[in-house]
Order: sequence, then C-alpha cells, then structure tokens
Amino acid sequence: MITKIKFYAKSTFKFFDKFEDTVRENLSRVPIIYAFIGGTAVVLFWRSVWHMADVLEQTPNLIGWFFTPEVQLFAMSTILLSTGVMVSTFIGERIILSGLKHEHKLEAKTESEVHSEIATLVRIEERLSVIENRLAKVDDIEIDS
Repeated sequence: MITKIKFYAKSTFKFFDKFEDTVRENLSRVPIIYAFIGGTAVVLFWRSVWHMADVLEQTPNLIGWFFTPEVQLFAMSTILLSTGVMVSTFIGERIILSGLKHEHKLEAKTESEVHSEIATLVRIEERLSVIENRLAKVDDIEIDS
C-alpha cells in the first residue's frame, strides 16, 4: 500500500515537473502575458490565504484565537525571522551583499562598471577552467600510479 502511494506521489511529481517546464518554456516567449498570468496568480493566491485566515479567525476555539491579528503578527514574525525569509524578502540578499561590498545598486552602475564586472567574471571563469584541467591531470596521474 505504501509503495503504491510512493509510486503515485513520484509519478504526480514528475508529471507536474515536466508540465511546469513546458509551461515556463512556452510562456517565456511572451513575457508580458507571462507577467500578467504570474502576477494574477500570486495576488489571487495571497487573497485566498488572507480570506482563509479571516474564516479561521471566526471559529470559536483555539484556532480562532491563533488567527487573531496580534497572535499572527507575533507568530509569523517569529517564523519569518527564524527562517531568514523576512530579511531576504523585505531587504533582499543582493542589497545586503552590495552593501557589504560597498557596491552601487545595479541600476546605479554605469555601463563601464557593468562591463568591467563582466570582464572580471570572465577572467575568473577562465582561471577556474584552468584549475579544473590541472586537477583532472593530477587525478589521472594518481590513478595511473
């Protein structure tokens, strides 16, 4: 019985994974429509979460108490802070990293700064490739010995 459930769960996951890849591939060709569909879906998802919380707040038991605004603010702040989602969502990792590196925001960078950064990344990638090749040769020498 459990094996059947695992099989169906795995099959369902594979189906939706392939389905998602196909949908993303097709919608990527029409980015404005993709944005409208995605934006609408996100807004309606959060709207339904909001309304479900309102419905649960009206229940006359512990669940209703849990969904009061005061408890929700405390509980969700605790969860968001402990998982790191609050900082990455409200501030963004890129902003934090650019602040630590004393960089300008990407929008504020000049074209020459962006090209310079790209050139640096290309050089780093080339060096990594050389290192990978040397490591592969070292591995070959150790295998032959």
